[in-house]
Amino acid sequence: MPKTAAAAPSVTPTAGAATAPAGHARSGDLFQLLRDGRARTRAELVDISGLARSTVAARIDALAASGLIGPAGEAVSSGGRPPSRFAFLPAARVILAVDVGATHLLIALTDLAGSVLCEAREFIDVSAGPVPVLDGILELSVQLLAQAGRKERELAGIGIGLPGPVEHSTGKPASPPIMPGWDGFDVPAYVQQRFAAPVLVDNDVNIMALGERAEYWPDAEDLLFIKVATGIGAGIISGGLLQRGADGTAGDIGHVRVSRGADVLCRCGNRGCLEALASGPAVAAALAADGVPAATGEDVLALARRGNLAAIQAMRQAGRDLGDVLATCVNLLNPSVIVIGGGLSSAGEYLLAGVREIVYQRSLPLATARLRIVQSMASDQAGVLGASRMVIDHVLAPASVDLLAAGA
Repeated sequence: MPKTAAAAPSVTPTAGAATAPAGHARSGDLFQLLRDGRARTRAELVDISGLARSTVAARIDALAASGLIGPAGEAVSSGGRPPSRFAFLPAARVILAVDVGATHLLIALTDLAGSVLCEAREFIDVSAGPVPVLDGILELSVQLLAQAGRKERELAGIGIGLPGPVEHSTGKPASPPIMPGWDGFDVPAYVQQRFAAPVLVDNDVNIMALGERAEYWPDAEDLLFIKVATGIGAGIISGGLLQRGADGTAGDIGHVRVSRGADVLCRCGNRGCLEALASGPAVAAALAADGVPAATGEDVLALARRGNLAAIQAMRQAGRDLGDVLATCVNLLNPSVIVIGGGLSSAGEYLLAGVREIVYQRSLPLATARLRIVQSMASDQAGVLGASRMVIDHVLAPASVDLLAAGA
């Protein structure tokens, strides 16, 4: 399925940002006509935009000087010299896309179309605090730039997903439950001590939703991405826009109560939370209590793949518990697609069967008439694809392109 741009997230401009000189202003608007990758002539751009030929010529020159567009051959001549065509050059800049999990780190270097050029993975402990984790990210980022043969000045921006609530406008984590020491830490400012580029930060499930949609479901205006791993959360795209909520906690379904777990204590202090029943550690603990050797979600997956009946039944029950909460979400939000991702989703049909069983049973028929419940196709790359998309939609927005065209 071809890539198309996902809806741009709302971003607060960097304080003190420069303003493009009047002569270059609105080059960004013309650039949007070329973002689809199709080559066009000056005459075609004049016809589409309604601008004067001289205005289009000046803006094309400014965009070409920025490196964002370049010659793309010649069109068929109707007499005389063939007209030149211009197209978007995704390789003009690169983006560092970072997905931070509770125990893992994945960094990818992408171009401005979101194509991954190279990547690096590392096991980390997010509870170690922001400084050691971010220092590790910076070190790997330098290595990736060198591996790809790209200069730091070619870096358009950095996108980071964190496993907890984030105040997106500032990039600061907001009371993240599994990230001691991160609350209120100024992630963008710390990263910008090393790289002079825009830094955007969001909750990891939000960027997974952006990545999955941009890569595989570009026409889905209403999509839920559910991450089932150490924790459980949802990224909500409604009406084509990512929904973060008033304080960045929209989609925290892991702490919705499930009736089956009335006596199960959750790490948040409440009882019966979905996360305390259906997350990887919770399923492993339930199996261990029944004498099945499992300590982690990975252990559960390994048992299920080997055909262990107890593990398979536990995965299906986790799917039912998840479906119990998602049935309400379906009635409330009426998505057309629910994507199940995260580590535990690799159990595939065992987990999805339980989800589908309860969602289709308990949701309104009209709400499920066109609903698809599927496993993530982006898999563990969903986060970096979404982090890249978040930055792309920021740096290629008209105002940002105006600044690039002005050389600011």
